[in-house]
Amino acid sequence: MPYVSGFDRNQLMCCSWDAFVDEESIARIIDAFVEHLDMKKYGVKAAAVEGRPSYDPKSLYKLYIYGSRKGIRSSRKLAESCKVNLEVKWMTGGVEPDFRTISDFRKDNIDSLKEIFHEFNRRISGAVEWGFTSVDGTKIQANNSKDNNFTKNKLDDRIKWLNGHTDEYLRILNEMDKQEESDEIPGELTREELEAKLKEVQERLARYLEYQKLMEETGVSQLSITDADAKLMKNKNGFAVAYNPQTAVDSETHLIRDFQMTNQVTDHGLLESTMEEIKKAEPENIVEVVADKGYENTEDMVSCLENGIIPHVITDDGKEGYEIETPYEKSKADLTSTAPEELKKALHAGQIPEAYKSVIQDMKVETVRRKVVDEKPEKDRVYGSQEEMLEKAKTGYFVRDPEQNLVYCPAGEILRQKCIKKNGNIRYANKNACRHCPNRNKCYKGKGEWKEIDFTKDQLEKPCKDWLEAEGNKPEETASKEKYHYEKKKIVKFFLKPNREKMTQRMCLSEHPFGTIKRAMGATYFLLKGMRKVAGEFALFCLGYNLERAKNLLGFQKMMELMEKG
Repeated sequence: MPYVSGFDRNQLMCCSWDAFVDEESIARIIDAFVEHLDMKKYGVKAAAVEGRPSYDPKSLYKLYIYGSRKGIRSSRKLAESCKVNLEVKWMTGGVEPDFRTISDFRKDNIDSLKEIFHEFNRRISGAVEWGFTSVDGTKIQANNSKDNNFTKNKLDDRIKWLNGHTDEYLRILNEMDKQEESDEIPGELTREELEAKLKEVQERLARYLEYQKLMEETGVSQLSITDADAKLMKNKNGFAVAYNPQTAVDSETHLIRDFQMTNQVTDHGLLESTMEEIKKAEPENIVEVVADKGYENTEDMVSCLENGIIPHVITDDGKEGYEIETPYEKSKADLTSTAPEELKKALHAGQIPEAYKSVIQDMKVETVRRKVVDEKPEKDRVYGSQEEMLEKAKTGYFVRDPEQNLVYCPAGEILRQKCIKKNGNIRYANKNACRHCPNRNKCYKGKGEWKEIDFTKDQLEKPCKDWLEAEGNKPEETASKEKYHYEKKKIVKFFLKPNREKMTQRMCLSEHPFGTIKRAMGATYFLLKGMRKVAGEFALFCLGYNLERAKNLLGFQKMMELMEKG
């Protein structure tokens, strides 16, 4: 059976460039959208009057938007597409900028990409009906490897390991110096090899000590060398140095209405800030948002309600909603109003606004007793040096150094700050040290793999009871306790009951765009560095997703009409 025959490569052709592009290609929508953008509005520099003409910024915007949709992201691949991709040639008019020109344009105009994303949403907003919003975050890998990310505990471990290697290399070199016949020890490295290794170890040690000093001076919890804004975060595949972008996805269209770029490790407290721009676009309406358990933060929920946003945060099994309390403030509010000022007045006055009657129940004003500290306890014994702290720790105490914000344990290891609890106490831990500690049974007999110890800001030492008992000692008397009294205070309590029907739709809404962006568009990592640039890169991901989604919803002809209206 004969094959389908191809064309003759030597045959002459007479056709237009338009004939090479499909009639309903996404390239035509991108071209129409960008052609009707006002470049002055986005701060794009005007063409140079003298010298060689510059490339049209519209051509470069088209190139980047098309590349984000098709998974062509790097400046070198985009430059190659200008030469081999027929749709790109059609959009740009056949110009072939080099990769550096393409890269510099993105660098100079990175802030405009989020504005252009919002402009696209504005053009299609008249043709769609928005529903409620689903907010969720995802971890996207930063341009920074795990080896170039350091926590204080990680630096402590590496410095200790390098000090051990330095001592061992010096010991072997000492032995070599004592030998008269040979410069080598049988079966060991030569002097030259040892000296090279010693030099390498000392250079790494000096570098890590500089990192440690920098972290102590700046007070940061971790340090990323390549991308300073990226953080080590936990994801489904373990840990990665990443960002945590938040998206707000519409329930009716599955379009991304807005996003917020963050490097926060968890989603706590990000609900109101992610919804802020959407609420500003609809100042007179009450907007609703659903989110998973990771957004469970009562202060954030109260902030949402004060600003006209109803939060439907998924509850734990067996719970119907959230018991929330907020300070009482006597005032007269218009309960029929949806203005944020009136909503805030009503909530703090203990009155349910008309707009919240379906989600707020059992609102009441109560008088409660609250603890007020009169006098802080005397500080524990102050130590003059690190050696004194270590000596005290070895007797069976956890000793805190407030200046360096660390704790010495009875085994001589360093515990670093893990978190600050809601009550203000600082929690310290060192997972690696606990796992390999030979004195583990004398210190910790819990079910976990490591010990965690909490200190108040005024505490400097805590006895390790199990250690002291094993040594046959008793804990010393601690400093006097704090003096306090109770005061009566008025608060507003209410029960926030989320809508279960809306909550069940959350996964189908938020996961869909993330799957498309990461799998279909290949955006599993960022190429750029820094929060500002990464936000611009993510705007391209969201715009590429929305373009295809809107085309599927509205059809090609309707999309062309909307893009050309401007």
